[in-house]
Amino acid sequence: MTVRAATYNVRGLRDSVPALRRVISAMRADVVCVQEAPRLLNWRARRRDLAARCGLRVAAGRRRGGVAVLTGPRVEVLHAESHLLSVIAGLETRALAVAVVAVEGVRLAVGSLHLDLREPARLRHAAEAMALMRRAASRFDAGMLLGGDLNEHPHQPTWRYLAAQLTDCYAAAPGDDGLTFPARRPQHRIDALFATRDTRVASCGGVAAANADLTEASDHLPVLAELRVVP
Repeated sequence: MTVRAATYNVRGLRDSVPALRRVISAMRADVVCVQEAPRLLNWRARRRDLAARCGLRVAAGRRRGGVAVLTGPRVEVLHAESHLLSVIAGLETRALAVAVVAVEGVRLAVGSLHLDLREPARLRHAAEAMALMRRAASRFDAGMLLGGDLNEHPHQPTWRYLAAQLTDCYAAAPGDDGLTFPARRPQHRIDALFATRDTRVASCGGVAAANADLTEASDHLPVLAELRVVP
């Protein structure tokens, strides 16, 4: 059974929302991990509207931290939780949104994470997020899928920490050059999907959407993976 999963920093819907909708719709994803989801005026309605216009719904995510998990029509949401990660003076509040879902009998704890620009904060928050993900997965006997804007590169400590425990989906089955930032002239791979090690990654890379939409929708490019999982 195939699960289509994506992660996408949508920059607070400050760019072209119609282009963003077209990109997300082109994913045909079962789960989408969102970073920089709206968190100011009418944030709930704006998140719901974005999801609904793409054939999705908001499964998890509160205002603070700006992370959310969206799910598609064939996904059953079993549980949702949101956590503020430890506060570090002078830095932005970070959070983890988790939705435990079932897709054709397969259970996954899906988390969305947006890490800081400062390395010590990234590593600390990644460790906290992994503990929370493990707890949710264990409670529901589920696999794990973590998507996020890591704000660092694969050779750096936080990315290596996550890749030591989960499979870096792009590294397992690269579908293109993997670069995600900045969208108009990508030079860095700082957005990623990580899955439980026994998950088979069929492919991972960008989204087959119009280039004009990809560059107008956000300053990040999305990452989309096809995962082969069994009950």
